[in-house]
Amino acid sequence: MAQPDTKKVFFENLSGTGKAIAVLTSGGDAQGMNAAVRAVVRMGLYVGAKVYFIHEGYQGMVDGGENIEEASWESVSSMLQVGGTVIGSARCKEFRSHEGRLKAAHNLVLQGITNLCVIGGDGSLTGANLFREEWSGLLTELVDQGLIEADAVQKYSALHIVGMVGSIDNDFCGTDMTIGTDSALHRIIEVVDAIMTTAQSHQRTFVLEVMGRHCGYLALVSALACGADWVLIPEMPPEDGWEDKMCQKLSATRSRGTRLNIIIVAEGAIDRHGTPITSGIVKDLVVKCLGFDTRVTILGHVQRGGTPSAFDRILASRMGVEAVLALLETTANTPACVVSLCGNQSVRLPLMECVQMTQEVQRAMDGKRFEEAVKLRGRSFENNLRTYKLLAHRKPESELPVSNFNVAVLNVGAPAAGMNAAVRSAVRVGISEGHKMFAVSDGFEGFYKGQIREIKWADVGGWTGQGGSLLGTKRTLPAKHVEKIAEQMRMNNINALLIVGGFEAFESLLQLYEARTTYEEFCIPMCMLPATISNNVPGTDLSIGADTALNAIVETCDRIKQSASGTKRRVFIIETMGGYCGYLASVGGLAAGADAAYIYEEPFDIKDLQANVEHLTEKMKTSIQRGLVLRNENCNENYTTDFIYQLYSEEGKGVFDSRKNVLGHMQQGGAPSPFDRNFGTKISAKAMQWVTKKLTETFRHGRVFANTEDSCCLLGMRRRALVFQPVVQLKDETDFVHRIPKEQWWLKLRPLMKILAKYKTSYDVSDSGQLEHVIRNRPKESDASVAM
Repeated sequence: MAQPDTKKVFFENLSGTGKAIAVLTSGGDAQGMNAAVRAVVRMGLYVGAKVYFIHEGYQGMVDGGENIEEASWESVSSMLQVGGTVIGSARCKEFRSHEGRLKAAHNLVLQGITNLCVIGGDGSLTGANLFREEWSGLLTELVDQGLIEADAVQKYSALHIVGMVGSIDNDFCGTDMTIGTDSALHRIIEVVDAIMTTAQSHQRTFVLEVMGRHCGYLALVSALACGADWVLIPEMPPEDGWEDKMCQKLSATRSRGTRLNIIIVAEGAIDRHGTPITSGIVKDLVVKCLGFDTRVTILGHVQRGGTPSAFDRILASRMGVEAVLALLETTANTPACVVSLCGNQSVRLPLMECVQMTQEVQRAMDGKRFEEAVKLRGRSFENNLRTYKLLAHRKPESELPVSNFNVAVLNVGAPAAGMNAAVRSAVRVGISEGHKMFAVSDGFEGFYKGQIREIKWADVGGWTGQGGSLLGTKRTLPAKHVEKIAEQMRMNNINALLIVGGFEAFESLLQLYEARTTYEEFCIPMCMLPATISNNVPGTDLSIGADTALNAIVETCDRIKQSASGTKRRVFIIETMGGYCGYLASVGGLAAGADAAYIYEEPFDIKDLQANVEHLTEKMKTSIQRGLVLRNENCNENYTTDFIYQLYSEEGKGVFDSRKNVLGHMQQGGAPSPFDRNFGTKISAKAMQWVTKKLTETFRHGRVFANTEDSCCLLGMRRRALVFQPVVQLKDETDFVHRIPKEQWWLKLRPLMKILAKYKTSYDVSDSGQLEHVIRNRPKESDASVAM
C-alpha cells in the first residue's frame, strides 16, 4: 500500500540493534496491558532489538530462570483482545529489599538487559526508579561477589526505565487516562444500564459500589455517564448534613415521576471527619428516612475483567510504541520517564515528578485538605466534578439567574450515539444559566415546519444512556428553507442556536452564517458540536459517536476472528462505514489487530493489493491462523469489497480461505460508550457556557445582535485543547466534495498499524512525545481531557 511522506523516517534514525528490552507488568492487572506488551514487543523487534518477557512482574525478575523469556513476533499474536495480562503480574516483597534487587540485577545482566519497560501503578514505577538509581552500585556488588565479570560494569553501566501506567482507577497524576480505565468504565456502565431496567420495573433505589480505594475517578465519571442521583468519592466528602440533602434529592426526583434512583459510592468514600461511608450505610439510610425499596450491588473485580475497550487498545498500542522510542532515545543522564496522554497527544514526563504529585494528593486527603486534593488530581478531575454538580443538582427557581434568552437545540445529520447526552447537558446547563431552552424535532426540516417546543429539566432525565437521537434528526440543509426558518426564529424569539451533528451540521452552520446578510434573525450566537460516527468534521480530532462505532467494529472483529479458531487458516474482509473518511477503518484496524486497512485518503493499486496478499500468505505459513483486512466503504470505486474478497480468495488458494462481512448500520446503533457519554456531556456544557458569554456580550439596546465570525463557531478538540473555531475559517481546511478535512491527525497512526502487522514501513517520529515537566495544572488540561 502507498506510504504517506514522513518528515523523519524513524527506522533510519533510531536503531535498536544490539539492545535488549524487557517488558513486565506489575501490581494490579488492567485491561489493555496485553495490547501494551504486544506493541512493545513488536516495535522492539521492528527496530532490531532483542525483546524479553519478564513473567510475574518483579517476582519473576528476582527469581530469574524461565521467568525471563525471549519474545518472538508470534508470541504476542491473539493477545490484543484478551483482558488482564498474559505474562502475569505479582506483588513482590522481596524486590523491596536490597537483596531482592541485587538478584534482579544479576538476572538482567545475565541476559544483557539494560532497558526496562514497566507497566503498572505508582508503586511499581517507584520501585523501578529506585532500581535504576541503585543499578551501578548493584553491579559493583555483583562483581565483588564474583557473580559477574568486571567488564560487565562498563558494558551494562546504565539501566534505562520507561513506565506506562496500567491502572483501572486512573489515580496517577500526569496523564489524562491510564490503561484500563476506559474498559473499567465500560463494565460499570454495562451493569448500571442493566440495573436501570429492573430498578424501573420495581421503583427501586440501587446503591452501586465501585472500585477506588483512594481515587473517586471511576465513581465520578460513571455517575456523570449514567446521570446518577448522588455520588460519594474520597477526594470530596459531602458536607455535614449530607444525609438529609441526599434524601431530599431522591424524594424530589421521585415526586417528578421518576421510578428509580441510582447512587454510586466509591469503595474509599468518607465523610468530612474521615469516617468511611459504605454502600450498606447508604442503603440503611435511604430505607430508614424514605422507606424506598433499596438494593446494594458491589461490582468488585468485574471492573478489572473482560475484553479491553477500543480506547484502551489504541491507547496501549500508542503508549507501547512511544515507550520503545523513548528507550532508544534515552541516555545515561535521562531521568526515568512515564509515557502519558495529554488530550489526544503522547507526552513523556519525568516518572518521579508524577509519583510525587500522586503522593501529594493522598497527603492532602489525609490532612483533610479536600479542595486541594481535587485540584491536585488535575483540571480534568476538577472539571468532571463541576460538570456533575451542574447537571445532577437542580438549583431552586429562586436561585437561578434570569436571562430572558431563548436557546434552541437541534440534531442534524445521521444519528450518533452520545447525541442525547449532549442535548441533556445543553438543556440542563442552559436552565442553570437562566435561559429558556427549546428543542427542535427532526433537524432543520422540523425547524421550518415549526416543530419547536420548550424543554424542561425533567424532560431530559435518563437521556444520557440512550442511543440514536431522541429529538429526531434529518440530513436536510437549511438553504432551501431559510426564509421559513427565519420566520420560526422570529416567532419563537430564538436568541441562540446549538447544533449537534456531523458534516451536514457543519454545512448548515455555514449556510446560516451566509444568510446573516439577508436575515437578521441569524445574527445570533451559533455553535456546533461534532457528532458523527465517521469522525469527518473539520476542526476537530474527535466526534461524539465515533468511539461507540469503534467499539462496535472491534467487538464484531473479535467475534469474527474467534469464529475461525480451530479451523483452517482464514482471512476476513470487513467493510466499515465512514463515507470517504477512513477513520473507522484505520483506527478500528489498529484496535482489532488488522493486517491491512484500505482507505480513500491513502490511494492504493493492484500492486499494493498483491503485496498485501503475499505478505499475509507468508504470515499464514508460520503460526498465524487468522488474518483481518478492513475496507472503508468508499475507499475505491473499482476495488470493491467483493473484488478484494475474490482477489484474496483466488491468490490465497492452498494457504488460506477468505470470508467477507459488511458491518453496515450496526456501527450506528447501540447505547453510547462511556467515552461518548462524557465527551458529549462535557463539550455541550462548555458550549452552553460560551453561548451565555456571547449572549451577554452581544445584547445591546434590548436585543441580541451578533454578526462577527467568532459568533458562529464549531467547538472541536485540537490536540491538547477544546477550541471554538469560526466555521468560516474552517472552509479552507475542508474537502467539500468528499466531505472530509484536508488534514487528518489519525493518518499518522497508519504506519503504526502496519508495523504491528509486520510490514516494513517508515514511521514519522516528528510528532512523538518530548520530555516535559509536570505542572500542577497544565494549560487547558480540563479542555484536553478528551471526554474523560
